[in-house]
Amino acid sequence: MVDRFSMSLGLRLRAARRQRGWSLGELESYTGGEFKASVVGAYERGERALSVQRLVRLAEVYAVSAAELLPMTTADRGLLIDVDMAAEAKDGDLIDRYLAAIHFLRREGRPDEVRDSDKAVIASLLDASVNTAAGPD
Repeated sequence: MVDRFSMSLGLRLRAARRQRGWSLGELESYTGGEFKASVVGAYERGERALSVQRLVRLAEVYAVSAAELLPMTTADRGLLIDVDMAAEAKDGDLIDRYLAAIHFLRREGRPDEVRDSDKAVIASLLDASVNTAAGPD
């Protein structure tokens, strides 16, 4: 059984890899086999534990801070994504497609609900200069 933290961490790892435009095989090649595609895939699915040392090394490979790869803390759970503003960002089409996929694939619960793991992926898609947090109107 995959716990919530591992799942969220895996989503962030996958988003960071995809942001570089790499497949799992390309990551393995780029690192000279340091990170095997099957192992990173297991990290991304939350099926395999990731040591702090490996997390830091993956962050270096992805050219991000290790903190950026960690899931949101409970203090961050109040974070709201202003989807309208995000859609106006340079990656707005990508975010629109991601949200459409959420709506299509999610059959339980409210179809318009955006979960914490969804927010983590959306936040990783946005440029750091874009203000993605918004309070209630």
